[in-house]
Amino acid sequence: MVIKNIRLEVMQALEHKVDSFMESFLVPVEKIWQPSDFLPDSESDTFLQDVEQLREESKDLGYDFWVTMVADMITEEALPTYESWLMDVEGINQHEGKENGWSKWVRAWTAEENRHGDVLNKYLYLSGRVNMREIEITTQHLISDGFDIGTDRDPYKNFVYTSFQELATQISHKRVGQLAKKKGNALLGKMCNIIAGDEMRHHLAYREFVKNIFVEDPSGMMLAFADMMKKKIVMPAHFLRESGESIGVAFENFSNCAQRLGVYTADDYVDILSKLNKFWELDSIRSLNEEAEKARDYLMKLPARLTRISERMKLPEDEFTFKWVQANGRL
Repeated sequence: MVIKNIRLEVMQALEHKVDSFMESFLVPVEKIWQPSDFLPDSESDTFLQDVEQLREESKDLGYDFWVTMVADMITEEALPTYESWLMDVEGINQHEGKENGWSKWVRAWTAEENRHGDVLNKYLYLSGRVNMREIEITTQHLISDGFDIGTDRDPYKNFVYTSFQELATQISHKRVGQLAKKKGNALLGKMCNIIAGDEMRHHLAYREFVKNIFVEDPSGMMLAFADMMKKKIVMPAHFLRESGESIGVAFENFSNCAQRLGVYTADDYVDILSKLNKFWELDSIRSLNEEAEKARDYLMKLPARLTRISERMKLPEDEFTFKWVQANGRL
């Protein structure tokens, strides 16, 4: 109960900064890009020709590419789960009579994120390269199943998670875009790159939240960070499942695809941790209690330990056939 009260006090102490966070890390609705900026205009007389061009440009992208893009899209489409999860975090209150700064942030962040799944979903539908019904089933499962990312209602742990996860999605979208561009698909490349830009802004925001918490409650924040890394940061895609399958099968094989492509690898996981350690200046944080000092020591040594583990990993060569992308979709 004492720990919970401290976290609530810290969130309330930082709430006055939320407006400045929104100004720094979010873009006004009237100025930000929208999915229709990248997709064929259905009101245009050239709509069908534009769709045909989109489909033609999508033909040179390989099987692993489509699997990775589909999984990225489904992850983005499960946004209702993420918003409801964050709205339940200690200190984020949407039920008070007065406006709660943190709930304003969550709604605005959700509104920006909503565009990602929207544009990718429509692109995949128009491309004709994937089985949309199977994708829709997986998306419904992901939202219906929910997930437990090991954060409970703890704002410290949730902000560690989002700091990590937003950078991971930025890396994935950016590299998918680079692969598309190399194959001559400039439109998809630009689309993924601008999504990656949104994810980077969001990453910068959440890591700033954690930095501010370290100032208010260094020991509590350090312990929360260490706890999340001991559990491992579980990406939302971990909970994917295809029709008739159990949770976990789809993610493992999707992860193999992503690593084969170099879109997101074990090395990236280590690199993100190293960057967070550096930005939060773990080595120079003062006033830690004994338990938090041990947590810091663990976190400082963890990147090297994970690097040694990743060096021993062997990636399966055999490809798994996904229902999202049928075997005849192999190029």
